[in-house]
Amino acid sequence: MTTISTSLPTSHPAAVPRRRRTFWKVLGVTGLSLVLLILFLSPFLFMIFTSLKSESQMATSNAPIWPASQATFTYNGEELKLYYVPLPDGTTRELAMFKPGRAQSIFVDPADPNGAKITWEGSWRTLKQPWQWAPHWQNFADVWQLIEFPRLLGNTLFLAIMTEIGTLLSCTLVAFGFARFRFPGRGFLFTLLISTIFLPSAVTTIPTYTFFLKIGWVGTYLPLIVPAFFANAYDVFLLRQFFMTIPREVDEAAMIDGASPLRIFWSIVLPQSIPVLVAVSVFHIVWAWNDFYGPLIYLSTKPEMQPISVALSRFNGIHSTNPTLIQAGAMMALVVPLILFLFCQRFFMQGIVITGVEK
Repeated sequence: MTTISTSLPTSHPAAVPRRRRTFWKVLGVTGLSLVLLILFLSPFLFMIFTSLKSESQMATSNAPIWPASQATFTYNGEELKLYYVPLPDGTTRELAMFKPGRAQSIFVDPADPNGAKITWEGSWRTLKQPWQWAPHWQNFADVWQLIEFPRLLGNTLFLAIMTEIGTLLSCTLVAFGFARFRFPGRGFLFTLLISTIFLPSAVTTIPTYTFFLKIGWVGTYLPLIVPAFFANAYDVFLLRQFFMTIPREVDEAAMIDGASPLRIFWSIVLPQSIPVLVAVSVFHIVWAWNDFYGPLIYLSTKPEMQPISVALSRFNGIHSTNPTLIQAGAMMALVVPLILFLFCQRFFMQGIVITGVEK
């Protein structure tokens, strides 16, 4: 049987409109994606711009949205501000204000500083100003000193790393048990575990705080670290879903060779689970980095032990009238999770995709 191709050659006149339609479709989808991306990133860009602005720029009503400073001109060792000044001949020039006044002001021409000064009639406050790109990096240095950022960074990293170790140890073992072992009530226990996700943390706050207070753990890191060694439903679910994609035949072959369940877990399952382990690690570190409720409750009397989330909130309250410092502090707190995500992005996305597919 002879197959007749219905596609047109690229040189055929009828193929030109088809290529044009394809081009406009691709252009439309790309343009829409760019617009959505800009809208999504606009708060982040606003935070970056604000963190690099100076206080004088924030106090100026007509200042640009990007970090800038008013253009100046040095005249006889003095910095004079530049303005767009309309002249009687209908032109507008950049002139440096030498002496402001209510009804008239005196300007100096930067192109001819030794020439005669120019007197302009009108209110100089109505004149527009030329601005130049000038990021104010001093904001980050000020925040570094005001909130003792190295100490806060060390406290946060300590909490994140210790709870990360506990989460990986406990959640991988529990997930391996639910994925590989068959025992009575396994489905009910797993359902009961997953149902704890819907339990509001406010319900357990008072009982857990009372318990930790009775045993003398309040004011230490123990209430924040020890619970991480008892697993959590969210990470157990992700790990179990991934473990179930690993063929059981591999386990059976290892058991024939005399491998114990722990040996299978350590030598076979974990080496094949790097993507999901990285995904769980990134999820937990970001959560621990942003955790505010727990450290606020258990470390309220120990400010020297508090992580950056609690200290930054207190800092924002003290410097509420200076948004440049607030945004600079937020940027500094965001750097570590952002770098972690960029380095682990490939494994992170692979783990998220695979854990959604059950064998």
